Amino acid sequence: MKTFKDSLKGLRQSLRQAAPPRAATPPQPAAPEEPDFRQLFGDVKPLKPDGRHHPQRPKPKPRPRKPSQGPAVHAFNGQEIPQHPIGWFEPPELLHQFARPGMPSATLKRLRQGNWPVCAQLDLHGYTRHQAQDALALFIHRARSRGQCVKVIHGKGFGSPQGEPVLKKLVRSWLQHHPDVLAFCEAESGGHSGSLLVLLRRPASDDTDD
Repeated sequence: MKTFKDSLKGLRQSLRQAAPPRAATPPQPAAPEEPDFRQLFGDVKPLKPDGRHHPQRPKPKPRPRKPSQGPAVHAFNGQEIPQHPIGWFEPPELLHQFARPGMPSATLKRLRQGNWPVCAQLDLHGYTRHQAQDALALFIHRARSRGQCVKVIHGKGFGSPQGEPVLKKLVRSWLQHHPDVLAFCEAESGGHSGSLLVLLRRPASDDTDD
């Protein structure tokens, strides 16, 4: 066993002597020195004051704003109601009747004949357009639990400062885009009605389209 270890030791020594020497690692180039700022911009002259007032922007708040959750909410008479951006501008034409797509063809005829009894009524005389939209949204929200048909009085617009009806067009546009309105028609015949019969969607518990 000792002879075998001696032979291995001699073999290691011979291999070390036969191995070529390792190449020396080339020296790393030195990092360039950073230029002196004063030397680079020593010939720059500062601008003279122009005498103008430069307001400072307000500093941002330390706490970020919370992301918006759902539609904007507005309070009307202590009640919070969602605001829908659709229908803020006065439509070019007056809509005399409306039925949501998918409703039966006889819906408007049945509504005009009084098939659904009127469960609530809203009079918008004297309201501005913003007050009227808030009141209408709250009225529909409350009336859905009482029945399907309501009456909305918007007036004929004869006393409007603009010389033409404003709420008459806006109310019909708001109703057309309201998700809980299935149909509406004029409560009076002749095309100059100042009120509407509105058919509402039933609450979610028994939601069916009549």
